[in-house]
Amino acid sequence: MKKYNFNAGPSMLPREVIEKTAQQCLDFNGSGLSLMEISHRAKDFQPVVDEAVALVKELLQVPEGYSVIFLGGGASLEFCMIPYNFLIKKAAYLNTGVWAKKAMKEAKLFGEVVEVASSADANYTFIPKDWTVPADVDYLHITTNNTIYGTEMRKDLDVNVPLIADMSSDIFSRPIDVKKYDAIYAGAQKNLAMAGVTIVIVKDEKLGKAPREIPTMLDYRTHVEKGSMFNTPPVVPIYSALETLRWIKKNGGVETMDKLAQKRAEIVYGEIDRNKLFRGTAATEDRSLMNICFVMNDEYKELEKEFLDFAVSKGMVGVKGHRSVGGFRASCYNAQTIEGCEALVACMKEFEAKH
Repeated sequence: MKKYNFNAGPSMLPREVIEKTAQQCLDFNGSGLSLMEISHRAKDFQPVVDEAVALVKELLQVPEGYSVIFLGGGASLEFCMIPYNFLIKKAAYLNTGVWAKKAMKEAKLFGEVVEVASSADANYTFIPKDWTVPADVDYLHITTNNTIYGTEMRKDLDVNVPLIADMSSDIFSRPIDVKKYDAIYAGAQKNLAMAGVTIVIVKDEKLGKAPREIPTMLDYRTHVEKGSMFNTPPVVPIYSALETLRWIKKNGGVETMDKLAQKRAEIVYGEIDRNKLFRGTAATEDRSLMNICFVMNDEYKELEKEFLDFAVSKGMVGVKGHRSVGGFRASCYNAQTIEGCEALVACMKEFEAKH
């Protein structure tokens, strides 16, 4: 039986990315050595990093004056590194979910944190609107997509302060106006690579301003100056990221990824809205194209486990919702296929027909 992977992360990768990375794990560039055992200082590996950086800049149209680096520690480490490097006195945070809240917690270790708005009281089912940012903050931090609650900010904000974004779960799914940001970071395990590497895009002139000594490994300047090679980088995840970036370029770039994301969402949300058994959990105008969250309508609540078991029996993997929301979640990152979305819809229709 064919499996359809809707896991929220680590998540589905294009099949050719998996196969090409696996080939290099057996024999890297004909060297007779595995990608897993070569030195990161080997002459054959530096071109991997160089091409990956170049493709990030090409696909996202990163302007001059920005650096692209690959780090370890996931986005969770960036929650600390961002304020360590950018917070001088006060920072603003938009609280749109668990990950935004975790980022705020770390920032409070370094200075004053202003929560400009929050949708916590509504279990983060919408993106707050009509909020203002204090003019004297060092930066505004946003989380563009919320994997747990299924909300997304799919347009770049226009604000009068430096903007920093956690784009872990929607980077490379749409065009980004990078010049609007001082920093963008993303754990790779949704839209870019296997778990283990984090991508950071940072505006060079904004580094070195924080009024504190920064440990060497937590200072962005260290990694910019050493080209992500200050210490041993996550070699295999960086290579899988390279293959994904090649795949994105070959398939039309982020403009095409955006169109496909919208098409996938139309298919799945369309069925959620049509089907008598289900309803979406996020405000319609804020629905994520990456993480589609839904639950049983109240009168069919008792069928939740039965539907989950049924979906699994039909090859759906990872559709159980996060424990804080319940219900179901279909994660539709770049690698998700139209076929996969249609298979999920067919499963929902078949289950409806039984009830």
